[in-house]
Amino acid sequence: MKTYLEERIEWYDDNYRNGNALISDKQFDQLEKNLLRTNPNCDYFKKKNKLVLPSLEKDSIDEFLKGLLVDTRLLIEPKIDGCAVALQYRDGTLEKAISRKGVDITSKLIKVQDIPNNLPLRGVLQVRGELYAPNQSPNISQRIASGFLRAKEGFSERLSFCAFQILNSTLNQYESKKNLSKLGFTIPQDISCNFTSQVEVFRKQWLEGKLFSKYPTDGIVVKINSRKLQLIREKSNLDYPYWQVAIKR
Repeated sequence: MKTYLEERIEWYDDNYRNGNALISDKQFDQLEKNLLRTNPNCDYFKKKNKLVLPSLEKDSIDEFLKGLLVDTRLLIEPKIDGCAVALQYRDGTLEKAISRKGVDITSKLIKVQDIPNNLPLRGVLQVRGELYAPNQSPNISQRIASGFLRAKEGFSERLSFCAFQILNSTLNQYESKKNLSKLGFTIPQDISCNFTSQVEVFRKQWLEGKLFSKYPTDGIVVKINSRKLQLIREKSNLDYPYWQVAIKR
């Protein structure tokens, strides 16, 4: 049976995800700490700490931008061709890593140099990123990364990991990546757009090989920076996080 505190936190959380924040982040964090102290095994934390890797939608940029104000801040990042993975740290220790299909790959990823096994933090941190082979073409990079995850024994190819997002965060995309960098993760280059009309300009630059050439890319990813707008789109598109979209050739 849920306690009053758990029900209250869920109510505040639902309102926040609908774009209606009723209390400050600091107040909400304090309520969570109180619940964690009194009932750490409640359903709220089981749901919140479940590690899931959402798919990245591929759509036309016009469809994605529909409904956004022209001055919505966007971030453009490389769509690195490799294998998407999610990491979960508990009290600073790498606890679990999963592939896109939900397969546990923890024993594999602790061997990747770019992935820290320990972090200076408390609580649960969930990170989304891409495992890839540097200095390779996109299709070769993906093939090497997937081969590493399937291999039962030693693997000679060097692999890199790029962290794109904190999955269980209330931060906007820019701040989320800045925090990942402070924790020691490699984060991707990005381009900040202050107007939605700039996206097509940078897409053409990528097609011409002038953008993100250091990565094995097969497209670009356009992301809404505001966490509030992200949550509104997540709520209206439950099947995928439609605050970010991959654009290919």
